[in-house]
Amino acid sequence: MEEFNILRAALQGANGHLLLEYAIPRMGRRVDAVLLLPRTVVVVEFKVGEADYASSALDQVTDYALDLKNFQKQTHDKSVVPVLVATEGPTRKLGLIRHDDGLFDPVCANRHSFGSALAEITTEVRGPAVNPTTWLESVYCPTPTIVEAAQALYQKHSITEISRSEAGAENLTRTADAISRIVNESRTSGAKSICFVTGVPGAGKTLAGLNIANSWHNPDNNEHAVFLSGNGPLVDVLREALVRDDVARAKAVGRQLRKTTALSRVKAFIQNVHNFRDDSLATTEPPVEGIAVFDEAQRAWDKKQTEKFMRQRKRVANFGKSEPDFLISVMDRRRGWATIVCLVGGGQEINTGEAGLAEWFSALRRSYPDWLVYIPDTIADSEYSDVLTREVLDNVRHLEQRSGLHLSTSIRSFRAEKVSDFVKALLDCETARATATLSEVLPTYPIRLTRSVGAAKSWLKQKARGTERYGLVASSEAQRLRPFAVNVKAPIDPKNWFLNDKRDIRSSFFLEDVATEFQVQGLELDWVCVAWDADLRFHAGRWEYHGFIGNHWQTMRSLTRQKYLKNAYRVLLTRARQGMVIFIPEGSGEDRTRKHAYYDQTYDYLRSLGIPELTSPTPFI
Repeated sequence: MEEFNILRAALQGANGHLLLEYAIPRMGRRVDAVLLLPRTVVVVEFKVGEADYASSALDQVTDYALDLKNFQKQTHDKSVVPVLVATEGPTRKLGLIRHDDGLFDPVCANRHSFGSALAEITTEVRGPAVNPTTWLESVYCPTPTIVEAAQALYQKHSITEISRSEAGAENLTRTADAISRIVNESRTSGAKSICFVTGVPGAGKTLAGLNIANSWHNPDNNEHAVFLSGNGPLVDVLREALVRDDVARAKAVGRQLRKTTALSRVKAFIQNVHNFRDDSLATTEPPVEGIAVFDEAQRAWDKKQTEKFMRQRKRVANFGKSEPDFLISVMDRRRGWATIVCLVGGGQEINTGEAGLAEWFSALRRSYPDWLVYIPDTIADSEYSDVLTREVLDNVRHLEQRSGLHLSTSIRSFRAEKVSDFVKALLDCETARATATLSEVLPTYPIRLTRSVGAAKSWLKQKARGTERYGLVASSEAQRLRPFAVNVKAPIDPKNWFLNDKRDIRSSFFLEDVATEFQVQGLELDWVCVAWDADLRFHAGRWEYHGFIGNHWQTMRSLTRQKYLKNAYRVLLTRARQGMVIFIPEGSGEDRTRKHAYYDQTYDYLRSLGIPELTSPTPFI
């Protein structure tokens, strides 16, 4: 009631529309008030009884304003001013500071100064006219992070509620429908089926997989589905995020929920594929799950790596199967129907022993000829044609190509759909295509180049607003960035790095811990600094590949290792949702492991593509 009284007093004589408790669907929260003034959208958060303007509250109201600015279509081009009203706070000068996108820094006001602050905003802020009717009818098009999406799906929101970005909504919904049809057909006919879902980096493969697993996971009706991933950091981060969210939601309604209880439920939904494998080794009984979704299926181990692991770590001799072969065999134990969904990313294999797409088809041809196999109608495109030749496909007995199983548009970056295209052209040394694509990307997705790690860190901190997450990433082979306090060998806990807030030194925000491709694959940040070392060097129009052994760089001659290193940089360069800065050091005339030549040509190549250099670097503190 106090909030309403303050609003009523402040709005005397004002011209506009007032919306109370306005829902922000993506965040699962409600804004205390939104004011639609003639030329400004004002987002108001009240902190009744508070005597200061806490940084967490400023971040909160900024997050609300950012959400409307980025995802509510009629707010894209409007001026948006977040206002924090701490009713007992000190009076502050307004100080309106506008960013390039029309969002202002948060304004602080108390119960007495709120009215004058609104009057000044109405007078001073100019922007496109705000039509209240059009604004209220406008489409809300969220693009959630994978963590936000997992939390929403776990709370039984539909995929259309949480991902309606104009770029990827139709594609993602079509894929979800295509998978559901295959599951329903298999269930009705009692068949066993496997479908392969491909997609560019950031296209929503994991989101599609979580959606299908969640849709069919209903233990109360004896329906079980599981989302499996060999990506340990992804599993850990998603589980921890779901558990924290569950506990927080229970606390908000006055109910106590133990973290261990929440974790036991989450573990039934999201599992590490290696734990699933180990459980299946201990018994010959069929799994309870009718649907198994394998994320990053191209990273499943080949026969050699699986046999080595089973012999050395599980004391199982003569195992005789690759990981795809064994995982299919587990689902094949079921009487009646079963469906496997394989989520496959092109150019995503980054570690020794990862089998890629070919081993799944080899296992199906060799041992499971009666399984129904569904592939995208685009699977023979360039990224997969070297593996899935016509000969391979013709040897699968029950093969059907279906539309809707390929996700072609990246939705990780809601600012630019073509970032993954640019990164692919950059890594393929297709300079003309990279330059042309970059020109389309830069207006909405800033990319910068610098030789100062301090300038790069400052840029991240200046760009990020509210709780937008930023962090430092580098290749696991980047061992000569240590002079710049970038140590890829220092261990990090991905749960803390990805989920903890700005006050925690273990979080990505502190820019002290660096994450490698192994910790960030499948996850994302808003703003990223990619630290580029001499492991991947541009020379004479092509890439040269190096690993640091002992005290010197050694040329990588293995084509497989070269592929892994190139893919590592593909992963790193596609982690940012809003923009990135690439740091390439100057090199040293005194350190033979950091010669200028190791870095200069790479820097010149990226600059030649049109990536702007950072100017007037601000010292990082």
